[in-house]
Order: sequence, then C-alpha cells, then structure tokens
Amino acid sequence: MLNSLLKRALGLERTVIEGARIEGDSIIVSVRPRRAAPRCPVCGRRCAAYDRLGPRRWRAPDLGAARCYLEHAPVRASCPEHGVRTAPVPWARCASSRFASAFEDWVAWLALHMCRSALAELARVDWHTVGGTCARVEASLEEADGRGRLDGLRRIGVDETSYKKGQRYMTVVVDHDRGRVVWACRGHGKDRLNEFLDLLTDEQREAIEVVTADGARWIADAVAERLPRAELAVDPFHAVSWATEALDALRREVWNGLRSAPRPRRRGGRPRAGEAAPPDPAAAVKGLRFPLLKNPEDLTGRQASALEGLRRTGSALWRAYLLKEGLRAVFRAGPGEAADELDGWLAWACRSRIPRFVELSRKVRRKRRGILRSIELGVSNARVEAVNNKIKVAIRQGYGFRNIDNLIALVMLRCSDLKPALPGREA
Repeated sequence: MLNSLLKRALGLERTVIEGARIEGDSIIVSVRPRRAAPRCPVCGRRCAAYDRLGPRRWRAPDLGAARCYLEHAPVRASCPEHGVRTAPVPWARCASSRFASAFEDWVAWLALHMCRSALAELARVDWHTVGGTCARVEASLEEADGRGRLDGLRRIGVDETSYKKGQRYMTVVVDHDRGRVVWACRGHGKDRLNEFLDLLTDEQREAIEVVTADGARWIADAVAERLPRAELAVDPFHAVSWATEALDALRREVWNGLRSAPRPRRRGGRPRAGEAAPPDPAAAVKGLRFPLLKNPEDLTGRQASALEGLRRTGSALWRAYLLKEGLRAVFRAGPGEAADELDGWLAWACRSRIPRFVELSRKVRRKRRGILRSIELGVSNARVEAVNNKIKVAIRQGYGFRNIDNLIALVMLRCSDLKPALPGREA
C-alpha cells in the first residue's frame, strides 16, 4: 500500500520501490527499473550489463514540506555498436540528469507563470537550474512530437526581436492559421531563415502560400529563392511606422533649426507688468511630437488645438503629417481601391519636395506588391508582434537571460504547441 502511494505521489511509472528512509530533512526513496535487462540509451537495444555504478540520487517532487530524492545504482550497458553507456532509467529523461521527469515538468510549468527567483526559492533549486530544466523539457517534447508542427504550414510570419542590449536579436517564425510559434533561433538574417527552410521538405515549402514580414530585404531574398509558391506580404504596421519615423525625424530637424536660429532681441529695460514673453517657436515644435504621431481619433483637445495651429502655417511639417495620414488611409481602403490609393499616395509623396518622404516613396514603391498583397489577403504581422511582446514579458519576468538557448526553450514552451504538463495531469 505504501509503495503504491509513493508511486502515485511521485509520478513514477515502470518503477519498483524497494524502500524509503528519512535522512535529515529529506526523504530518500530507493527505486529500480521494472525491466531487468538494460538498454543502450542511443539505439534502445537490449544489451548485456557491463557493470554497476555507485548509488545516485534524482530530485523528485516534494512530499509535503520535505524534499524527496530517488536513489538507484545505475547499470552500464555494453552495446555492440555504441560501446559502454549508462542505461536510461524510466523516472528521468536521461541518466546524466539529476532531476526526475515529474520534477522537471513541474518546474517548467511554473516557469511559464512566475519569475525564476521566486520559482527557485519555491522549488529549492539554484536560480540557473530553472533555465536548464526548461531547456531539457522543451528538447524532450520536441523530440516526442515537435516535428508535426511543420506540417500544414500555409501562412507564416517572420520577424526578429531584440532580447538583449547591443543589437542581440532572435528570429521567430509564427503559423498564422494555428496562432503559434513553429521555430525560433538566435540571430537574424538570411542564413538564419535558411536554417528554418532547411528543416522543411520540398512538399512543405511548396505548400507555403503567404509570408508576412516587415519588409526586410533578407526575408524577401530568402522567400524568393526558397519558397516558389509563396507571396510576400508587407506588414501594414511596419509600413506606417516608416512614415512616422520620417515624420518625427523631420520634426527634430525643424526643432533643431529653430533652436539654433537667432531669436529677436527685445528692447532694453525691464519688462512692463503684464507683458507676455515672446513665443518660443522651438518649444512649440518640440511639443508637437505626440500630436503628430498619434492617430487623429486618439488626440486630446489640447493636442488637436496644437495640430490646428500647425495646419494654419501650411509648413512642410504639416504636409508631412498629411502624408503620414494618407499612408494610413491606404490600409483602410478595400482590396479593390487599395492599388489606386497607394499609387496616388506615391505620386503625392515623390512630388512633396520633402526629402525624407521622397526617399520613403522610393522604399514604398519597391515594396508595392507586398503591401497590396497584405491588404488583399487581410494578413499582417500582428500575431508575430504579439509573440514578440510575450518574449519581452518573459525576459522581464526572468530579469534577463544569459543563455539564449534557455530563453528560446521558454519561448517554445510558452508560445508553441509544446506544453509541459503538471505531474498527474494531462497537458
């Protein structure tokens, strides 16, 4: 009865409990695999026993307030093909691990819902152990059923996100139809995306119809070379962000010009009572940052008044604002009107005599087909940006990650179909 209770409490399968004892504040449970013949950990073949190592302990789920360890003297198997190897045990993912599978699943599940420092204190493990545990759980789930997520890909999104200061990026690929991450890796660029495409079979690459992206050239080049049937759709959010960046850069230029320009000298003597100070045009332009960048429907009354004052000047900054709003209007147009709206905007921008928007019109013209396909298909990189936000939350929650592989494992556990299960429950 006691053995059955311990097996259920510790989540043990294919295991025989030989006894239990108390050592200090810990409970030690002596166990052995149910099968007597050892197997090779590489090929799984039954082999002859070579020798037996000394007793080892694996951390198991706590029993109430007491830490619990599984104790066993593992056998080394003599494989004709792979030589002498330590035979695997059913309660751990690998013989070299010092944690039971049930304990690792519990830690990985909690890592998705709380910060690592609190988890380390709760589980009574080292802070760095949490990341390695998540990596082992993710690798185990990936080996079991991870390849299936690459089947049936039709519409995918590709983007890079920063995970650390110093231009440290990771690349993420998302399946739009199923709403989950299918692949992630360290770095960004054409070579990194080709690593993902190398994982796909010819049939899987031919099945991809749409790739959404931010307009980066390395993504466009990889799609053109490796995905024969796929169309590239440029994300509307990124296209509008090009215009907002150009508008804000122009505002800063105007502000710097006004700030460095000589101001009119007031006449000598003390100012009279009630005499207003001369207006500072540089300060007025500096205060236009948020009114210019916000959507018109989100403006406060004060911000709308500031824009009205800018409209009366008819300056290049006002015309640049209209160009930004004109590009936003293109993405609100229907599929049948988008081409004419975009062509009209391109003609307007290239004749605007605003250098930054003339250059922007050239960039948008190069991406014209991808922008129109995004409107026609009704797809965007919004889901990818949502995943990027989850990655940022995971980084903040963990107070940064020194090991990018552990971060990628956590992203896959959080955002893909690889879901760790709590011991005794289904995923």
